[in-house]
Amino acid sequence: MKGVPFTLEDFHEAVNKYDYDFSVNDKVKGTIFHTDNNGALVDIGAKSLAYLPVKEACIHEIKHVKEAGLYPGLQEEFVIIGQQRVVDFILSMRRLQYNLAWERCRQLHAENAVVKGKVVKVKKDGAIVIVEGLHGFAWFPQISAKFTAELLDKELQLKFIKVDEDNSNLFLRCLKAMTASHAQIEIGSVVTGTVRSLQPYGAFIDIGGIHGLLHINEISYDRISDVGTVLQPGDTLKVMILKHNRQKGQLSLSTKRLEPIPGAMIRYPKLVFEKAEQMGLIFRKKLAQAAAKA
Repeated sequence: MKGVPFTLEDFHEAVNKYDYDFSVNDKVKGTIFHTDNNGALVDIGAKSLAYLPVKEACIHEIKHVKEAGLYPGLQEEFVIIGQQRVVDFILSMRRLQYNLAWERCRQLHAENAVVKGKVVKVKKDGAIVIVEGLHGFAWFPQISAKFTAELLDKELQLKFIKVDEDNSNLFLRCLKAMTASHAQIEIGSVVTGTVRSLQPYGAFIDIGGIHGLLHINEISYDRISDVGTVLQPGDTLKVMILKHNRQKGQLSLSTKRLEPIPGAMIRYPKLVFEKAEQMGLIFRKKLAQAAAKA
């Protein structure tokens, strides 16, 4: 009848004419029917209204579904995440947004793009940041405590180091921290890094978010034909900064120059680790003497 609103009873009468088959993990389209502080009732074409809890309404933390831009009459896409007795289906928008966020991060990582991240927690070697709605870790261990203390609630310019959806890990590097770290790097200095990947020509080492190349010829004074016989991804080691291109942000590294005896990296890697600072000091003294004679 004209002028009479569509009631909940009318809704039930209409949907009872149809038989819909929905399952958990199905993606469905629906219309917001009602909202309150706890969530929203959604018409997805089932025999009863589905329910969207407020915590499933958005990838960001919100207190009311209105903060996610939801209101009665709005059509959206959802995924079914469960069933209950009171309502047939429990819905989520957050999980769809979560999947899209990982896809977006993978794309940005592949493009080596600069992204913005908000700092939500500060640690001694970096910060927990929100990027594309996901929590990540921005690593910059060589920056002062004063710098990290000033970061809370700030937005940083970042680049991805690793995007690992399977383990829910996002690792990033802070561009400002990288600039400061590059400024601190000196030829001959000894730093600790982690092997990130192996190539036939050497190993890429991560030093506080800065990547350097340890060429196969700079691993040991003894000849090495296969990098994998000496190093593996995840290994922690000490390396010497051999060359530094500040403009390109590139580092050339060496463990050969840290060997107290030729071949130590192959036969006695622990000895190289223990003597690294001593060998680095000897190298820098020779470098200074050569510069003084030039």
